[in-house]
Amino acid sequence: MTQTEIARRGLMLVLSSPSGAGKTTLSQKLLLSDNQIVMSISVTTRPPRPKEVDGRDYQFVSEGDFDRLLQENALLEYATVFGNRYGTPKEPVNAALKKGCDVLFDIDWQGTQQLAESARDDLVKVFVLPPTWNELEVRLRARAQDLDDVVKSRMSKAIDEMSHWAEYDYVIVNRDIEYALSQVISILSAERLKRKRQIGLSDFVKGLSPNR
Repeated sequence: MTQTEIARRGLMLVLSSPSGAGKTTLSQKLLLSDNQIVMSISVTTRPPRPKEVDGRDYQFVSEGDFDRLLQENALLEYATVFGNRYGTPKEPVNAALKKGCDVLFDIDWQGTQQLAESARDDLVKVFVLPPTWNELEVRLRARAQDLDDVVKSRMSKAIDEMSHWAEYDYVIVNRDIEYALSQVISILSAERLKRKRQIGLSDFVKGLSPNR
């Protein structure tokens, strides 16, 4: 840290959306554009999709391993989605926040509610909506990763997921991915400047005194 930098506590940035609305793409682009934020790597009991890498996209674990993490209270949040369990390991997130590094979460409304209960002051919640219902289906089918019945299930689930938009601090309509990204970056920049997160402000202001 240079002499003019102010110590800051990291924040937890949540991006949630129904499947296909763009939160994963936005997450990837944000990580490439900003070296002060890292991705929270969730654990999951679902099998890897094509091109997914264990430890990079998710930590793929057995049902037994997931149960053990729950028993040890090692997860910040957890949820069951489409029959698979997902959770956020607590230790790496807390370590990053203490160092002043922000942590990005690609989780659903269930996980977000749990984080809000345990880490409200550190949390910034963003919900991503598709521009139209038809566009959501087009995007899901364009991924070509899921069978037709899975796509239909995700479309049905999207109705419930989108009903939680009002629980979030910010809502973005993803009509264009680059514009949506610029909105996320603006939110992140503003939240980093909040006084409560700049824990080094008091010392910085004292250092401005000519009588120091």
